[in-house]
Formats: sequence, C-alpha cells, structure tokens
Amino acid sequence: MLSPGDTAPDFTLPDQHGNPVKLSDLRGQKVVVYFYPKADTPGCTIQACGIRDHQADYDAAGAVVLGVSPDPVKNVAKFDDKFDLGFTLLADEDHSVAESYGVWVEKSMYGRKYMGNERTTFVIGPDGVIADVLRNVKPAEHDDLVLGALS
Repeated sequence: MLSPGDTAPDFTLPDQHGNPVKLSDLRGQKVVVYFYPKADTPGCTIQACGIRDHQADYDAAGAVVLGVSPDPVKNVAKFDDKFDLGFTLLADEDHSVAESYGVWVEKSMYGRKYMGNERTTFVIGPDGVIADVLRNVKPAEHDDLVLGALS
C-alpha cells in the first residue's frame, strides 16, 4: 500500500467517454484519485453523488477528482449519465492501476470471497507526491474527509 510521501504511480486509463486520461498530465494540480468497487451500487452512488454535490468545494480547493473502478467504459458512462455526475470516471478493467496502488484486495460478502477495489482515496499534490491516503472510507463521510485533507 502506498503512503504519504510516495510518488503516485502514473497511469493512463479511459474515461467515461473512452478518452485516455494520464495522471502525469495533471501535474501542477491537486488530484483526488478515489477507488470505488462498482458503478451504480448503493455505497458507490452515495460517494459519487457526494462528490457531484460538493464539486464547487473541490474546485475551490483546486482539485481534480478521478474516480476509478474495475467497470468497463460503458458501465461508468451509464453511471455518469444516470446521476449527472459531471466529473471524470475511469475504467480500470484489468485492475492494473488498483493493483499498483495496493487497493485490489480480497473481499468477502455473504461468505463468498472475491477480489475487488478497496474503497480508498489518494490525495496527490501538484508535485505528484501522495499527500494523504484515506482507507476504507464510509461513502457518506468521504467528502468531509477529502476536503479536510485538501485544505
């Protein structure tokens, strides 16, 4: 797992429109990279709609938000459209970025074990260095914690 002070691993992933987004192209800006398990599920919807509803606060903090899930582009596009999210969602179908950030983990639900994204957020400084890591964040508390880390 990456820690504050580590350089954020660079990546290029397709966004909800199929356009490539490269983390290093955002140098000079604060970047919030949040990993979520699955588009259009209850917790992930609460988290994403919270970001949408606090977009002015993220803008005021000078931060770009990138949501990353293992969903295909068409699923993140539907998620964005359904909830009018208006920020960048990235499709990490082979979960290589989640693995490089140490958030592709074994999970368990109803006694079934499977691999998936741990709900973790990385706050990355303009220099590309991780400033804060928020692990296992509750969706309803996400914005308060991230915006606090950005101030």
